[in-house]
Amino acid sequence: MPTENRYCQCCAQVLYGRLDKKFCDDGCRNNYNNQQNSVQNKEIRIINRVLKRNRAILLKLLELGNKPTKIDREFLLLEGFNFRYMTQQGISPDGQTYQICYDVGLISKQNMEYLIVLAKDVAY
Repeated sequence: MPTENRYCQCCAQVLYGRLDKKFCDDGCRNNYNNQQNSVQNKEIRIINRVLKRNRAILLKLLELGNKPTKIDREFLLLEGFNFRYMTQQGISPDGQTYQICYDVGLISKQNMEYLIVLAKDVAY
């Protein structure tokens, strides 16, 4: 009974051993799966990068001023802040609109001004 050679799905080496084996080793299995997931994960990495940048900007501004710190929208935009990417947003019980980026956030005030606060200080 002739046996048909099976090949690694990553590097195309001949496989030996179990009949249901798909990869020659763990390294090839990891490389194959990373390549398959790289397209899906690329957008997630981009979004996470923007969120981390937003958080860093807010923390830097919060450390420079007294807590809570008041800042205008134009200054945030000049710093590279992206208002489209936040981890949470809503309206507090007292009617203030807030946006949270992980553990630091913004409370909307009038005239395009924001109050930078820690998320724990926002009354959800």
